[in-house]
Amino acid sequence: MKKSIVFFSILSLLLCASIPVAALAAAGDDKAALTKENPLRVDTKEKSVTFLAEVNGKYLSLATRHGVVFSGGKFGEHAIFRGHVSPKDFYDALLKAGLKPGNNMTLENKEKTFVQGDLLEVTVTWADAKREYGIDEAIIDSNGKPIQVRFGGNIQNALEYKTGCLLCLDSCPVGVTSNASYTYGAVEKRNEVTFKANGKVLPPDGTLVMIKVKAKK
Repeated sequence: MKKSIVFFSILSLLLCASIPVAALAAAGDDKAALTKENPLRVDTKEKSVTFLAEVNGKYLSLATRHGVVFSGGKFGEHAIFRGHVSPKDFYDALLKAGLKPGNNMTLENKEKTFVQGDLLEVTVTWADAKREYGIDEAIIDSNGKPIQVRFGGNIQNALEYKTGCLLCLDSCPVGVTSNASYTYGAVEKRNEVTFKANGKVLPPDGTLVMIKVKAKK
């Protein structure tokens, strides 16, 4: 009986001692901070949102208009990155970070309107990455144009259509964020541009990555 008490006392002390270490790793090392159980972090000082996603390897060779889509959405397999956060959670996190949506896109004006809202800097990194890579390094625009990600908003459409779109590569009335360099239909309808994952930068299919979205200065 005494041995059991001593064992559990030692175990409790070890567990308590490990808590500050785990917290320090989560706070000081972005690569260790997020998991599928805890896939989202908001930094109000930096005005940033970081979330967990994974590489969808088929778009290392195929083209798509979807940058990041929630894995549980209708278009979950149509994007370069499968996101592990829902559009609602992502939208709420962007608001909490102090970012403002444009909410100027509609289903009626989508092909003639460029998405508005706060301009965002988007980067991606992973466990053994040498650094954070900008979205223009991770995703190739066939025209060489910079990807101008803006906080479009569109939460009502996102909830209604359930596509899961977190970051679209042309201006979108459903995606929470999207690319103001092109209007809707530039990719799939008018063939103005193609987008592919950059296989020289991104890790293999299924690799977990952390995508950070923050206010662009």
